[in-house]
Amino acid sequence: MIGIFVITLLALLLGCALGSASRWFASDGNSLVEQIDQLLPQTQCAQCGYPGCKPYAAAIADNTAPINQCPPGGEATVMALAGLLNRDVIPLNPEFGIESPAVLAVIREQECIGCTLCIKACPVDAIVGAAKLMHTVISDHCTGCELCIPPCPVDCIDLVNATNGQILQ
Repeated sequence: MIGIFVITLLALLLGCALGSASRWFASDGNSLVEQIDQLLPQTQCAQCGYPGCKPYAAAIADNTAPINQCPPGGEATVMALAGLLNRDVIPLNPEFGIESPAVLAVIREQECIGCTLCIKACPVDAIVGAAKLMHTVISDHCTGCELCIPPCPVDCIDLVNATNGQILQ
């Protein structure tokens, strides 16, 4: 009985200590990486050479990546990053792509074979469907990263201009 009491008391004390530590060492929510990440377009497209916007933001903050590797963000993002970091504005690096209008993926559902490869490739879970059934894109969630296009075995995914719906590819 004494053992249970001692263990309970220790658990209570450790819980209080952890609770206090989480408040004491809490992040201010406004770190440099978070500020940079907020300026990036959140497409999670990996065109910059990093697996998403947050890792690219961390690399910029660490001075291991330049501010001009984000084609979806374009020159506006480069200018915003330069202003935040007090760096010179440099042109977008064409090695990572060129600035283009915002796009959305659209699946030609009658041609979809339900392979689920596009679902697995989508970094923002904007594609829904089930195996061997047609899939569709939730346009409000699609970032236009184009990562769903290469794995599609029947080439049934088009990119459309996000503002006017015109097919681009």
